[in-house]
Amino acid sequence: MHVAFLRPLYERSGPWASVYLDASRNTENAAGALELRCRAARTALEAAGCDAATAGALERALLGHAVQGGSYGLAGFANGGEAPLVRELPAPPRREIAAFGPLPHVMPLLAQLGESIPYVRVLVDRTGGRVEAVDAERLVRGESVEGHEVFPLHRTKPGGWAQPRYQRAAKVTWQRNAADVAAAVTEAARACGAEVIVVAGDPQARPLLVAQLPEFWQERVVQTDAGAGTTFDDATVQAIAERAAADAQAAVDRYRGSDAGGLPAVVRALQRGQVATVLLVDDPSSTAQLWVGPEPAQLSFDPAQLHAMGVADPQRARADAALVRAVVCSDADLVLAAPDEVRAEGGVAALLRYAAVTAS
Repeated sequence: MHVAFLRPLYERSGPWASVYLDASRNTENAAGALELRCRAARTALEAAGCDAATAGALERALLGHAVQGGSYGLAGFANGGEAPLVRELPAPPRREIAAFGPLPHVMPLLAQLGESIPYVRVLVDRTGGRVEAVDAERLVRGESVEGHEVFPLHRTKPGGWAQPRYQRAAKVTWQRNAADVAAAVTEAARACGAEVIVVAGDPQARPLLVAQLPEFWQERVVQTDAGAGTTFDDATVQAIAERAAADAQAAVDRYRGSDAGGLPAVVRALQRGQVATVLLVDDPSSTAQLWVGPEPAQLSFDPAQLHAMGVADPQRARADAALVRAVVCSDADLVLAAPDEVRAEGGVAALLRYAAVTAS
């Protein structure tokens, strides 16, 4: 799971206000309903000890977020009188939350966004193609590519002494135009770190395009017969979902041979910067907490341990919030796993970058 977009939150010291609410615009009084929800969230934050400047900044940021149509939600985070992150949710949150604590409460956001797979998709024809790149932040960049070759585009009908020559010329034109599109796809894939390239469009242009991609990117190609519109969207969603599921399953399969299972073992590994991937079960009902300091690796069950690390004033925070912060700031990966995939204590396990050195 790509969680680097959270890093700016951890460059600021807490405490943090975190709000999740329904921002749907599918009723006549939707705007008024959102104002009421934001007002209720602000009241709850201030009752929990949040300063008025921070609660007010988050209320304004939520109300000022670009309006979308239909049913969706918003997640917002603020501290120090500023709201550095407001993120759209694909649907209203499972429950509305107004929380105030030492760390931002980001787990519901990650659970609802799901795996974010950067990808490129291209709709190609014999004259060029439309290339769209979506990065891990879900930012979309698109361009239309017009091939340099314009004649001939069609093979001649059978017959005539020049027919074979025109057949060959048309194919050369297609290949050259496909090369132009392939160059654009390669550049877009490199820029966004694409894990999947979805190719649709003309059935004769598709293989010409794929053949001219570097081998590294050919291995990430998924071809589809879908055309423009909803069918192409559906094919893209399916390809991304399959890749996300495969990545998660690969991490779960590797964990079966790992010894970093359970919250205590994972905490120790994160303290040492030993973790490559954390597998975490999303449990909204969890009340597990850890003591934390200002640095991401400062997390423990025992405040005395943090005092020994030089933390003057340890704070208690949600365990999942502390784990996510440590993952993000150590450039580790996060995989949200199903309960039956990680049966370790606390629903958490880790794949390690290196084995711990034990004294003989």
